[in-house]
Amino acid sequence: MEKPLWEQWAEKSRLLPQGERLQKVLAVRGFGSRRTCEELIAERRVTVNGEIAELGRRVDVDHDLVEVDGVPIGVKPGLVYYLVNKPSGVVTTAHDPQGRPIVLDLVPTEPRVFPVGRLDAETEGLLLLTNDGDLAHRIAHPSHGVDKEYLAHVAGGQVAPGELRQLREGVELEDGRTAPAQVSQPEPGLLRITIHEGRNRQIRRMCDAVGHPVQRLVRVRIGPISDRTLRPGACRELTLDELRSLTSAVARYPRGDE
Repeated sequence: MEKPLWEQWAEKSRLLPQGERLQKVLAVRGFGSRRTCEELIAERRVTVNGEIAELGRRVDVDHDLVEVDGVPIGVKPGLVYYLVNKPSGVVTTAHDPQGRPIVLDLVPTEPRVFPVGRLDAETEGLLLLTNDGDLAHRIAHPSHGVDKEYLAHVAGGQVAPGELRQLREGVELEDGRTAPAQVSQPEPGLLRITIHEGRNRQIRRMCDAVGHPVQRLVRVRIGPISDRTLRPGACRELTLDELRSLTSAVARYPRGDE
């Protein structure tokens, strides 16, 4: 007995290729025209789930891992990436019982995003917000070595060479010794500090430990991302080049103990 037409159609549809064409996905992510993306695939520079992709390959944008030259690219639709210049007094939470302004007030309400790491209420400067959970985790995880650069205005005037050396080599805190940091003093009482850890109030506690409490702290760079023109309280989307460089930065480091 011949199967009903709807059942025949269902069986045929299961045999059809599923997902989006890979060259279309690459083009949407800004890698050039579809012809250019086809050339990337032909040059064996694109992998899907670790395997070299071939022309005509289709991908499931919700589950497949697509990489170009070894760098993962976000292919799931609806992903957004915001850069915010957080003012002092704004808290890095989704809700504050004390009624203080929250960082989510600075970005569009849809789609829902979350901050990558955190800055304490008094700390100013650059903060990323996204709905890309994988990239957010990799940026925040210490094993990836994505550094964050701060300008710290400290009390006590000139920081002595020995104190700078302590900050660079590691300071003993109650939760353990800090990793080596890059520290310079552009002018007396102003420190430029770069770390890749993300401990609570780490810069403030490091400076307290050497006798120079922080009076003002501003984060000026996250990995390759910086913007001196973004005013306090403003936000913007990352450019495609910024997103590529950020993704490349986390891809250079092993996954560690994830």
